[in-house]
Amino acid sequence: MNPTIPHIPIGDVVDAGIGWLRANAGAFFDGLSALLAILTDALTDLLLAVPEPVAIVLFALLGWLLRSWKMALATLVTFLLIWSMNQWTTSMQTLALVLIATVIAVVLAIPLGIWAARNDAVSAALKPILDFMQTMPAFVYLIPAILFFGIGAAPGLIATLIFALPPGVRMTELGIRGVDHETVEAGHAFGASDGQILRGIQLPLAVPTIMAGVNQVIMLALSMAVIAGMVGADGLGKEVVSAISTLNTAKGVEAGLSVVFLAIYLDRLTGSLARPGDQRTSLLAWLRSRRQAAARAS
Repeated sequence: MNPTIPHIPIGDVVDAGIGWLRANAGAFFDGLSALLAILTDALTDLLLAVPEPVAIVLFALLGWLLRSWKMALATLVTFLLIWSMNQWTTSMQTLALVLIATVIAVVLAIPLGIWAARNDAVSAALKPILDFMQTMPAFVYLIPAILFFGIGAAPGLIATLIFALPPGVRMTELGIRGVDHETVEAGHAFGASDGQILRGIQLPLAVPTIMAGVNQVIMLALSMAVIAGMVGADGLGKEVVSAISTLNTAKGVEAGLSVVFLAIYLDRLTGSLARPGDQRTSLLAWLRSRRQAAARAS
């Protein structure tokens, strides 16, 4: 303790606040925990209901549709490796956790980003909050998350959401603010309302930047898989934690590679959505060319 500077018990105040919330809003947190667990389990069951070979083919077709045949081939190889390493179930559990965290983050981030882009005071207020969310060590989030939500998927999901949300807000604001002012002024000149300009001009032109933010949300959510495994969430993170505790190198490498394969797949998919015009070798472009050829032939 520094004798020249009085101790400011910030930690004690936060701890007391958490205790008060837990005592007075425990039913709310229990209900939210149950809801998040139900959503995660339902999506996991849905992903695992599809037989592995069929699911792998569907993932590959999605890669072909949104990216290219090379993406489809890489998906087949990497997902077959995941299956062969007996990490399919844990990979789908992690994928379900990431998808739910991403959906919640996007639902929150895009409206906040739009609000910040259209209001400088809101933008100024959000910046330090987003900085705090993104720079605070993720392990610190786990302490109140466990107190509020117990052990399982819910605390890991909440910690993942807090860590992954800021890029979505920042990139949405950047995309809206980056729209050419002359284009917006032209919309005003033709009598368009603010809502019409937002829906018809700003959002469509900001889609690539917003999708880049969604890509970062997904990547950060996936990077939290190990953290989620530390608090009991099923998936690849739990495998990594188990491998560390038992010094099982083989299991750790297999679980780590599965995380890498999932990350590459999701990154390429969302990256292609951020560049909608770059689909010359995609299945969609191939189907379009076949229809045009058939129309010319007839």
